[in-house]
Amino acid sequence: MTVDEFLVWAEGRPGRYELVDGEIFAMSPERARHGLVKYAAQTALHRAIGQAGLACHMLPDGMTVRIDATTTFEPDALVYCGPLIDLDAVEVPNPVIVVEVLSPGTKSVDTGTKLIGYFKVASLCHYLILDPVDHIVIHHRRGAVKGVETDIVSEGILHLSPPGLQIAVAELFIEV
Repeated sequence: MTVDEFLVWAEGRPGRYELVDGEIFAMSPERARHGLVKYAAQTALHRAIGQAGLACHMLPDGMTVRIDATTTFEPDALVYCGPLIDLDAVEVPNPVIVVEVLSPGTKSVDTGTKLIGYFKVASLCHYLILDPVDHIVIHHRRGAVKGVETDIVSEGILHLSPPGLQIAVAELFIEV
């Protein structure tokens, strides 16, 4: 199945799905911790965009990112820059930042398949993987020359340039 066929198939269908190499995968229900960290990340990104005064926008989970002709992912949060996309859109064509919150069932996909896939998207500069248990951020970013550079941090400030955001690591997690 192609991405275009998938988007038609998924329209109005209950539940959330991703397409990987032409195969449809249902997304599992989330644990409360996952939802809270996802919300904290979305809020922190939104706040950082406002503080930086950038023409960028945060979108929460549910938006589709096209990886290639037969693969789409739905990150837990994303940032794109430029004019607002059509409010009826289900796909974000040029994400700059994507965020995934780890869960026991998706850890290997988030750190493997999605890591490789997201960096196939030419506009993507940062892929943040949040560990909600250990409060660790695995920050993958497109290298200055080539390749992907990775930092693993549990405190301090994340510098996400481009587009020019700064976020305290603590803001990405909710204390419970």
